Amino acid sequence: MLMIHNHSLTSPNSAPEEIAYCPLCGHALNTRMVSDKPRRVCPDCGYIHFTDPKVGVGVLVARRGEVLLVRRAMEPERGKWSIPAGYLDRGEDPKETAVRETLEETGLEVVIEGLVDVYYNPPQQGGASVFILYRGRLAGGKAQAGDDADAVGFFGPDELPELAFASTQAAIRLL
Repeated sequence: MLMIHNHSLTSPNSAPEEIAYCPLCGHALNTRMVSDKPRRVCPDCGYIHFTDPKVGVGVLVARRGEVLLVRRAMEPERGKWSIPAGYLDRGEDPKETAVRETLEETGLEVVIEGLVDVYYNPPQQGGASVFILYRGRLAGGKAQAGDDADAVGFFGPDELPELAFASTQAAIRLL
């Protein structure tokens, strides 16, 4: 068992000390090098903790030159506007997540038409570090804010509100 004591080798991103116990057997975890990074490892059963990025999924919906946006009712970026989006849950298809989140936040049903891009959001912004953006078209429903949004609307390029997240800003530039 190799313990790392040199703090220059440890990374809070790859070996978070708050991950203290093995989720499989309950044994205390140690930090050791696995491949090229320090990781939290169980010396009893061999479990390795990998710090997975948080993945967000959203839908870019345009109608008559306007884009669908929601005002965030929660942190991060509370009060700013973003594309309808949410976190991808384990085992969930990203396209299904995008459709579900759009319905929950806007009351609108969408059909996914294709992938726009995959974005990296800097960690200081909070939220998802990886953001998958789909293009969608309206298929029904009535615009009504819900879930973690407190307003919903369509905005033209000259009337955009204050936008949240680098990924939302990049997507809007595509329009």
